Order: sequence, then structure tokens, then C-alpha cells
Amino acid sequence: MIEAGRVSVNGEPATIGRRVDPERDTVQIDGSPVPTKPGLVHYLLNKPRGVVSTADDPHGRPTVVSLVPPEPRVYPVGRLDSDSEGLLILTNDGEMTHQLTHPSFGVDKEYLVHVKGRPAPGAIRQLREGVELDDGLTAPAKVALVAPTTLRIVIHEGRNRQVRRMCEAVGHPVSRLVRTRIGPVADHRLGPSKWRHLSVDEVRALNAAAGAGTKKRG
Repeated sequence: MIEAGRVSVNGEPATIGRRVDPERDTVQIDGSPVPTKPGLVHYLLNKPRGVVSTADDPHGRPTVVSLVPPEPRVYPVGRLDSDSEGLLILTNDGEMTHQLTHPSFGVDKEYLVHVKGRPAPGAIRQLREGVELDDGLTAPAKVALVAPTTLRIVIHEGRNRQVRRMCEAVGHPVSRLVRTRIGPVADHRLGPSKWRHLSVDEVRALNAAAGAGTKKRG
């Protein structure tokens, strides 16, 4: 990759044999940052229902942090409420956490949503165009009806319980919600309560998705 000119250090083409200081130098592959700081870990967890997306819970409920190794200490990136399931990233990488949670980066999250009743075309159109909630109008979403009472919804915002509130606002309360994708990362083989390390390529792809979202949304 270095010989092909795909690697840069501090904005300049890298050369074979060049040393970098992980605390000061910025390394990029194809324009996307590569994590170089020692000790960074990135876990992908399939959160089961009934587990809370916090590091500690005063009510003694099981937490997502208890499902991954205790060291190094990691924190969930964003959240899934206790009743929701699916993919969640846990990491000690502050830069990635910022990129995946701040709305300016606009990284897509995809959900498979089972609702009560069969959504009519008008309700689906409203979800796509934006729904007025108590904290304002939602951004346009990608919505598809994949079964009579099941929707696939892709959003890039991260408001509290947003998908549930959107569906309830159009008359179809959620009976089950599963996050199936975070940006370019998905894993249909990862069972409930199971976790794995994100690969270097996945970390790079997430960084690239955050950069693309920033450019796309101005």
C-alpha cells in the first residue's frame, strides 16, 4: 500500500521504513485515519433485550460493559434502550465515539422494526419525509416495508428512542426493534450477548463513513 501511494503520514506520502510517533503523527490509508495510539480496542456486541447501554446501572440491571472483557475499560458508543436489541460498538477510542455519536458526521444506523398494525403507504411516506416529535422534526429516513408488520428503517440522527417515537407518531407502536447495521458494519452471524473485535478494515471503514457523512451534509 505504501508503494502504491495509498498511505500518508501527516498529509504527506509515506515511505517504506519511515517511523511514526503514535502520539503525534496522523496516519491515513486512502484518506481515512488509521488508529495508531496503543491500547485502543473496538468491540462489536450484539446486545440482547433487557441489558442497559451504560457502564454502570444504579438499579443493578445487567450492562453491556459486563458482556465484554473488563480490561481495558470501554464505554458504549451511543445507546440502545433496554428493550431494544442488536449491534452496539464499545470502545476506549474517544475520536471514534465522537464521530459515531455527533450528528454532524451523520453515520447511518439501520434497524429492523416490528410494529403493531400494518403501515399504510401514507405512514411510510411520513417516516421517510420526517416526523414531528416533541424535540423537532426528524431528518428524512430510508424506510422499506419488508413484511406486513416489519419495517427496515435507516436514520443518521441519534435522538433518544428516536425510531420508537417515530413509529408511534405515525400510529404503529414498536413491538420489537433490532439494530442490524452501524455505518458499513454488520454481522448477521453474531449471536445475542456475543462480541468480537472490529477488524482494522472495519475501523477504517467507519472512519471513512464519518468523513463522507460530514462532506455530504455540508
